[in-house]
Amino acid sequence: MSYFASSDKPPEWAAHVPDSWGNDWLKWSVDLSTKRPSEEEQESLPYISNEDIESWTGKLLIDNPKPSEAESRRFWKDDVLFNKLRPYLAKVFHATFDGVSSGELLCLRPSQVVESRFLFYVLVSKGFIDTINAETFGAKMPRADWEIVGHQPLPLPPLNTQQRIARFLDEKTAQIDALIEKKRALLERLAEKRQALITRAVTKGLNPDVPMKPSGIDWLGDIPAHWEVKRLRRVRSYITSGSRGWAAYYADEGEPFLRMTNVTGDGIEIQLSNLRYVDLEGVTEGTRTSVREGDILITITAELGSVGIVRKPIEGAYINQHLALFRPRPDLCVSDFLVNFLSTEMARAQFVLSGQGGTKQGLGFEQINNVIVGFPPLAEQQQIGDYCSGVWQQFEATEQPLRQSVRCLNEYRSALITAAVTGQISELQ
Repeated sequence: MSYFASSDKPPEWAAHVPDSWGNDWLKWSVDLSTKRPSEEEQESLPYISNEDIESWTGKLLIDNPKPSEAESRRFWKDDVLFNKLRPYLAKVFHATFDGVSSGELLCLRPSQVVESRFLFYVLVSKGFIDTINAETFGAKMPRADWEIVGHQPLPLPPLNTQQRIARFLDEKTAQIDALIEKKRALLERLAEKRQALITRAVTKGLNPDVPMKPSGIDWLGDIPAHWEVKRLRRVRSYITSGSRGWAAYYADEGEPFLRMTNVTGDGIEIQLSNLRYVDLEGVTEGTRTSVREGDILITITAELGSVGIVRKPIEGAYINQHLALFRPRPDLCVSDFLVNFLSTEMARAQFVLSGQGGTKQGLGFEQINNVIVGFPPLAEQQQIGDYCSGVWQQFEATEQPLRQSVRCLNEYRSALITAAVTGQISELQ
């Protein structure tokens, strides 16, 4: 049973609803529908999975859902679907049509005392989501069953108040979402421009008047006449990947430990905000995966080919089995040049196309070694690396305030929903 079902104290987010409002367990005001579709319904009704729902907004990520043979549950217009798998993703859908859905979506049918749209906003509010997430079970794929979801508080103002709150939130969130979309579109355009400048620099050089020659590689096209086309194996001094079983050595302090979450593909710098540590006192297994300044890390599972460069402050960190460590020869290759080349779409395409097929894609050392690069002389590599660093810094100065604005708008959106559904906006009570 949910913790709050056996406690007299409601979770903090629902602890201060107006005295005139009802406030009971969700299970008393909605029905959990588990009806299976008939064969005819399965073949004709649109199918929704939890992956089709955008986090926090409840918008569908597909324009025209199609029928599917996947095992499913029946839902009707105005039902509210709540994702029980990894509920922290906040995937909630207010159905605007009849259909069938994945079994990972709880189908909740409001009673006569609950407005569907109001119910949607309660279920997608941050307080509700955080409370559910705190009670999930399962480490890798946390879930929340009906016992947990049903035993959560549901603020219940009169129906006309629920309708007024829903209309208010529909209008306000639409305005906020429009602003967020404009800022994200601008960020995308800036990223495209930034990538175009970097791609040109690492494939054509910085001198627009330099003589060119065919590279012999269709996708690479012409390169400066004094450049050489080489595979990565020819500039490599060392390559390895991390071991498994690192969880046994996790510690609150010790040596930094790098995972895929630290090599995001969003830029070439390793992200340290989600850094773990390991204590390897007396253990020698990790020695071969200890990184040095100038090493390049490459993701070799899932999102293939994201790259990051090791800077001095993170030297000595270890890596897990999802990362490859590529160490260039300093007499042949400047790391800042190479990592910028590997960050381009043409390099990423080489990684993806050479990734081992099947249901679980992955990159092996052979695929990494065979990536093709046009190399200028060392001094020019350094110039290009310095130029690319300047490009990253210039665009970061413009993009960072935009990203911060998007974060603030999302936080405001979340706070507005919680305030409205808990009666903290006086004019809506």
